[in-house]
Amino acid sequence: MPAIEDSAARTAPPSGLRERKKRRTRDTLIRSALELFALKGYERTTVDEIAEAAEVSQRTFFRYFANKEEVALAMQTSVDALFLATLRSRPAAEAPLPALRGAVLATWEGASEVIESVVPLELHMRTYRMVESTPQLLAARLRKLSEVEEQLTREIARREGLDLGTDPRPHVLVAAFGGVMRVTARIWGERGEGGLEDLRLLTVAYLDQLGPALAGNWRA
Repeated sequence: MPAIEDSAARTAPPSGLRERKKRRTRDTLIRSALELFALKGYERTTVDEIAEAAEVSQRTFFRYFANKEEVALAMQTSVDALFLATLRSRPAAEAPLPALRGAVLATWEGASEVIESVVPLELHMRTYRMVESTPQLLAARLRKLSEVEEQLTREIARREGLDLGTDPRPHVLVAAFGGVMRVTARIWGERGEGGLEDLRLLTVAYLDQLGPALAGNWRA
């Protein structure tokens, strides 16, 4: 028995190697899916075609993604995770709105590296527009954003030491902030041109108007 155990230990791939293989498979599925969506369109692309392009089985696809929606939104979900992590690392003394704005700017700086580690940036931006123009995907994206906004709300409340049951300000702020982010995504998508830097600049310009729009006298 000890000899069998020793043999198994020698032949089993290290945990780190297994994780790298899983990451490569996941990244290949994402890249294959986004390339097919760009070529054929989201609706006309099947899970079987994605699996075939990635040289894996359909069963393997479903080990990584629940459906086509999830793989189509995978890179945006990764950027969301980067944004949440960045917000959590902002200085504790920073006020809520500057913290959100600072986290957005820092996320844009790191987003390209996150995206390009999996897919070409241009392909991601094409997918971004596809999501904005595909009702099924846009609905799924909005559901995901609702979850992200709830996480942002809890983080702002934690930073400020507030009880969400009695203080509505974190909900109100994040709702306004999220609205700006969705509006800029829609406007950028409708323009049909421009890259990540254009989207970043548009987002920053609109975020800079959030405070004045809420508190300022528009007729002054």
